[in-house]
Amino acid sequence: MVSKLEFDYQHYGDGETFSDNFCSVLISSKAPVLESLRLRFSIDISAPVDIELWISIAYLHRVCELELDVVGPSSFKLPVNYLFYRDLDTLKLKNFVLVDCPDQDRHRKYYMRTLHLCYVNCKNDDSVANFLSGCHVLENLVVSRCRWDHVKTFTIAVPTLQRLEICDWNWNGQEREQEFGDYEINAPCLKYLKIKGTRDIRFRLVDQMIANSSTSDNQDLWRIRNFSLSYRSSLISEIAFPKYTIFHQLVYLELCTSQAMWCNLLTLIINTCPRLQVLKLIGCGWDNRKVFAGRWNTPKNVPECLETFVWNCCKEQQEKEKGVVKYILRNANRLKKARIIMKEFSSQERLKMLEEFKSVVKASNSSCNILVVE
Repeated sequence: MVSKLEFDYQHYGDGETFSDNFCSVLISSKAPVLESLRLRFSIDISAPVDIELWISIAYLHRVCELELDVVGPSSFKLPVNYLFYRDLDTLKLKNFVLVDCPDQDRHRKYYMRTLHLCYVNCKNDDSVANFLSGCHVLENLVVSRCRWDHVKTFTIAVPTLQRLEICDWNWNGQEREQEFGDYEINAPCLKYLKIKGTRDIRFRLVDQMIANSSTSDNQDLWRIRNFSLSYRSSLISEIAFPKYTIFHQLVYLELCTSQAMWCNLLTLIINTCPRLQVLKLIGCGWDNRKVFAGRWNTPKNVPECLETFVWNCCKEQQEKEKGVVKYILRNANRLKKARIIMKEFSSQERLKMLEEFKSVVKASNSSCNILVVE
């Protein structure tokens, strides 16, 4: 028998009652395997020693998924020495959790394959790097951050990582001189990467294996299959890719078109992803004057495998983006369907756009089916 348990301190009068009830329920449980355990508590009414006891009892029940949701204002310092339990597959840390992993703990090994760091407080850059380097079998990582984070460069160096989602709601404002928000990602097995945010964040994708590559056969180092920069994502013009990176496995690409120089980032990726099948350009309605600053460097060609194209069009940028869309329609020889989303346009405007794009497709001798929708 497998069970799922959830405990919320707000359902109890005080920390002692909460702790007693939790221990009583868990100790009396006859389930040989505890599938998931969610604990929502406040460190202001729960002693750290009690929390460590809860985790130990959960381990005795072979817990597979553990979620710690801490209510402020005080933070709970994560006991990293409690995380080496081999049966723990998923760990979710939320809100007022302090991740403090000093250099002397960087050689610890953790066995979870999925990790969520949702608005937690990391002590410094080294704590993040040390903690993640110990996750030697990690495959899925979700990072959500807010402005109380004390990390300047968030280093993700996980050789086994396959799926990465970053949601950064920090903003520079008056804190620009602090330069928070840099990411350094070294994950050669990554298959899915999604980035969302609202401020000027800089990403650097690196791969130490490049230094050891001497032939073109070794250039296929990044195995990203899905790449998404969406919903007003950060300053994507400052995302730096390794010089010889080839997105040879990329099949899905989504870009927000409201960011500075997104079109040249599109060119950079398209030139290195011959297997691309789906391309989505998402307009977010920001009138960013730097979007087409300078001359657009058109791709060498459009991937032969491209079958689906989606353009979410915004009135503020339609004329600036239309040239890119026409280039895709004109040069994607095997394109099967193109979907143009025009929510803020009249029926007459949509019809005019449809006829304009149909003429482009007809001139290219393509059999693409174009659909214009609200």
